[in-house]
Amino acid sequence: MDKIKLITLITVLAMASSGLVSCGQGNGKDTSKAEKDTASSAAENTADSEALPDGGETSPAAGDLARSGEVRDISAMELVGEMKTGWNLGNSLDATGAPGNASEVNWGNPKTTKEMIDAVYNKGFDVIRIPVTWGGHVGDAPDYKIDEDWLARVQEVVNYAYDDGAYVIINSHHEEDWRIPDNEHIDAVDEKTAAIWKQVAERFKDYGDHLIFEGLNEPRVKGSPQEWNGGTEEGRRCVDRLNKTFLDTVRATGGNNEKRLLLMTTYASSSMNNVIKDTAIPEDDHIGFSIHAYTPYAFTYNANEDWELFHWDDSHDGELVSLMTNLKENYLDKDIPVIITEYGAVNKDNNDEDRAKWVSTYIEYAELLGGIPCVWWDNGYYSSGNELFGIFDRNTCTWFTDTVTNAIIETAK
Repeated sequence: MDKIKLITLITVLAMASSGLVSCGQGNGKDTSKAEKDTASSAAENTADSEALPDGGETSPAAGDLARSGEVRDISAMELVGEMKTGWNLGNSLDATGAPGNASEVNWGNPKTTKEMIDAVYNKGFDVIRIPVTWGGHVGDAPDYKIDEDWLARVQEVVNYAYDDGAYVIINSHHEEDWRIPDNEHIDAVDEKTAAIWKQVAERFKDYGDHLIFEGLNEPRVKGSPQEWNGGTEEGRRCVDRLNKTFLDTVRATGGNNEKRLLLMTTYASSSMNNVIKDTAIPEDDHIGFSIHAYTPYAFTYNANEDWELFHWDDSHDGELVSLMTNLKENYLDKDIPVIITEYGAVNKDNNDEDRAKWVSTYIEYAELLGGIPCVWWDNGYYSSGNELFGIFDRNTCTWFTDTVTNAIIETAK
């Protein structure tokens, strides 16, 4: 054992004996987002990478990260039909604002560990979505080469879930600053989208069908009047083009990617029926659609309006029935599976009992009307921070709310 590793081991053992080491290298106490940002940015989690004398980290070698598996000769509907319920590793690999791999902890969450992912999977979440922002980790045109350390780190986290046997979804997240779906920008956006997905697809080409690619996350013109209202005709056609570019790029890499499940989406990943109806469905036997549905918005978000809902009863069930019925008629009845890759309801003054009632109803209708797996959006924030969607405490590998979490697991059987 070299001197550096010996010192690291002694330090870790000393911290463990004093109770300072936990699942995510935090102390388990709730802090403000600003405090979390400061603490997490300063912390170095060396559990998965080798420490260097200067305090940096090396990335695991590509050969050590390589995985393989089978893409079975089953339909996309059959594959998605095997899934039960999911969880998002939000605000981690999709975080921005810091250089290099330091971006992972820049939004207040600790560095992701295998222990975290194991805890989520062992709880019963068999679909783990790993949002990834690539745009801040690529070189210049025309190659847009992804930084090797970043690609290795993403692969390392993917492997945590893949090795558990989970269905793993990786995407292209928080790219709105450059991925602008309008006629002025689309040629450059299309080129960059293809370059990124070619590299990602090549890196993961040998993985089996438990790995799923989701091409776009909420593609939209940020700040436009139509940002969250379905976009314009021009914007929707640009999203159609990007969906097709993603599909063609991944398929062209060959191997398991020829039949890998690829998820298309609508403008802004909208669940609005008029947007769904005006979204092209590419010709391919192994695609599905990724939809986001925080329904009804009055209950799931802090709307700060007089129509906001704080309690849940059956008076708003109709909105959930309408949502799932529209997805069934537009996709499932055409043998195109749907995964609701983001849903959830924020914590409003610890209304966990109401959120549990809501999520049970939500999942029941998703299963009844189409067998649609739903993936909870967890950004790590439960009682402080922006948008309190957190249900899993990544610092302690425990659950902020057993009430909501158990309702998800028990309903999605």
